[in-house]
Amino acid sequence: MSVKISNEYAFLIPTCPLVAACLTGLLTFFFSKATRSFRRLCSSFNIFLLIVALFVSIFLLREQFVNYSTEETFLNKEFIWTWIYDKTFCLTVGFLVDSLSLTMAILVTTVGILVMIYSDSYMRYDQGYVRFYAYLSLFTASMSGSVFSPNLIQLYFFWELVGMCSYLLIGFWFTRSSAANACQKAFVTNRIGDFGLLLGILGLYWTTGSFEIFELCDRFIELEKTGFVNFLFANIIIVLLFLGPVAKSAQFPLHVWLPDAMEGPTPISALIHAATMVAAGIFFIARIFKLILSLPLAMSIISWVGGLTALLGATLALFQKDLKKGLAYSTMSQLGYMVSALGIGADRSALFHLITHAYSKALLFLGAGSVIHSLEKIVGYSPNKSQNMFFMGGLRRYMPITGTTFLLGTLSLCGIPPLACFWSKDEIITKLWLSSSYLGLVASGTAALTAFYMFRIHLLTFEGDFRASQSDEIDFNYSPQTNKTITFSFWGKTELMKEPAIGQISQNAASLEFRVKNVLSTYFVDPNQSSQIDSSRVLLKPKESDFFMTIPLIVLAIPTVCIGVLGVDIPETQKELGFTSFFNWFVFSSNIFKEYKITEILFEILLDSIGSFSLSLFGVFLAYITYGQSSNTIKQKQIFKSEFSSEKKIISVLGYFAYYAQSWSLNRGFIDYYYDLFFIRGTMFLSQVFLNFDRHIIDGFVNATGLVSFFSGESIRYGENGRISYYSFTILVGISLLIILLLILVPPFP
Repeated sequence: MSVKISNEYAFLIPTCPLVAACLTGLLTFFFSKATRSFRRLCSSFNIFLLIVALFVSIFLLREQFVNYSTEETFLNKEFIWTWIYDKTFCLTVGFLVDSLSLTMAILVTTVGILVMIYSDSYMRYDQGYVRFYAYLSLFTASMSGSVFSPNLIQLYFFWELVGMCSYLLIGFWFTRSSAANACQKAFVTNRIGDFGLLLGILGLYWTTGSFEIFELCDRFIELEKTGFVNFLFANIIIVLLFLGPVAKSAQFPLHVWLPDAMEGPTPISALIHAATMVAAGIFFIARIFKLILSLPLAMSIISWVGGLTALLGATLALFQKDLKKGLAYSTMSQLGYMVSALGIGADRSALFHLITHAYSKALLFLGAGSVIHSLEKIVGYSPNKSQNMFFMGGLRRYMPITGTTFLLGTLSLCGIPPLACFWSKDEIITKLWLSSSYLGLVASGTAALTAFYMFRIHLLTFEGDFRASQSDEIDFNYSPQTNKTITFSFWGKTELMKEPAIGQISQNAASLEFRVKNVLSTYFVDPNQSSQIDSSRVLLKPKESDFFMTIPLIVLAIPTVCIGVLGVDIPETQKELGFTSFFNWFVFSSNIFKEYKITEILFEILLDSIGSFSLSLFGVFLAYITYGQSSNTIKQKQIFKSEFSSEKKIISVLGYFAYYAQSWSLNRGFIDYYYDLFFIRGTMFLSQVFLNFDRHIIDGFVNATGLVSFFSGESIRYGENGRISYYSFTILVGISLLIILLLILVPPFP
């Protein structure tokens, strides 16, 4: 017997986690000590209500598919209640039920449930355990509320609530100064984008007179076609609206908050990067996509911002030493793919990649959390050690489940078939080539870089030998502020080379050559160096995480492997089956299997993707020969450590390129430095100038006036003795002086 749920029950999806968050938060606030004894009950309550929301989402999406099979169209239903009513103004609240909102709800709830289950073990000994679950439920409720919002005011309210939750969760360990600074940085950066979004919403209302999304889109397009709306003004409105997703989805130039957001607990990193905050920007563009599609200039700006972000994120991830920050820049790059696809009109491909990337990235972050959780017991609880990939290595032998699932997520993000991200990313790259050869070139180059740095992360973390045993021999004194290069080896002990004599070559050339050689000594590994470990030293070994941390990894590995095939674009069948809506691709009609041989179609798609697949394989191969245990490694290392000569100019060029690439990556492209120089220090300088002007000029004038009045009054006070003769003499002297002054200054009559 099938269960049917009316669309009216869609309000339960955001309400369930909201109720859980409120009750858990109230218990924590009023009965903080008592909640510690039944905190597992609080977490189970939050998970249960989120599971209820998931089942409601699944049943409602099933009803959409049933309606599609009978009427060949998806239903878009709005349930509206009047909130503020006036003769000239009406503001409503409600929820919009369509295939896009329900699919996003399933994405948010599935990832949210797995993150909550995972967090039970990860945060078990944290004093803020119950508070953490309250924040998690509020985060999922905020995102669910935004996807069901029928108008821009309600969406903006939940949009800001998502930002507030990210502030709370990034700064969850607020006693750590780095976490407190990171949450403030994320909050301020997002306020810049949200201010632009608010201006765009007000501009749309001024133009169309409505906040309802579908209504204002239709009105705006009609007014733009009739010439009522100025072309430049229309594009400015869209760009202002786009500022919101630029900040939320970490697009250049408002991406700077994303790597610092890794200061929060790792489960939150998974939720932010997979299904909530960064996904909100992509969802918003998709929701108003009909509005953006009518303005080619705005579309071009969006596509190029996405393309540049994808390339920038890939270059910044190349040589990161922090495991979570490497994955964070990977998210930034993949979001650039999605934004670029939306900018060329490939909304279906962008949303397809949003889902495949969400499950793959959630798997990677939870896998990273499993590694960090295990490593903290060995190297300590400092992020500089527990998240540093140079302390890792060989973990696949100790953590087979984490290592295997992490490899699946890595290969998916690298674009290796038949894993999920291969199908969506290849589709985006193909459409970018068809739209613009320059965008296609950027996307293809980014695909190769993605394969390189992702496989580098896997090799440094799970392959080779466990390097934490040499932690006392590793120098971790690198600081982006001081612009010093790292001098430690991937395998621990590093023999620093002495600088050449300054007299033989110029000082600049000697310094650069010395730094290049030190950098190159870290790029090529020597498997025989593991024999240098002191065998007398007894060390702890990492262990596989417990059941509640490994089960979410296994569950997430399933969509990482399988979900990409469900979204394969089949052009031959789209017209016949009526594939026209955002998520019609998710419906597999039986006619496909009857009329077409699905294996032949998939094989044809694989043949068409040979170009992007080859680039991915090249990136994987380059990462393996650089960071893997190859028999030729020692020879390569000796070549690169040898003196620079005229016969080795190619090696010299590669060395300088490697040095500058590492400097670019570890210093975050120097973007944070210039932001600090021009915006932060510039603002502080202007503030100091205005402070000095106010203190010395304005306050000085007021204070001087008061002092003059004070001393004048004091001097006059001593002349008041009460004698009439003295007053008469004073008046006579004053009149005499005035007459003399007039005779001197005024010329005599002719």
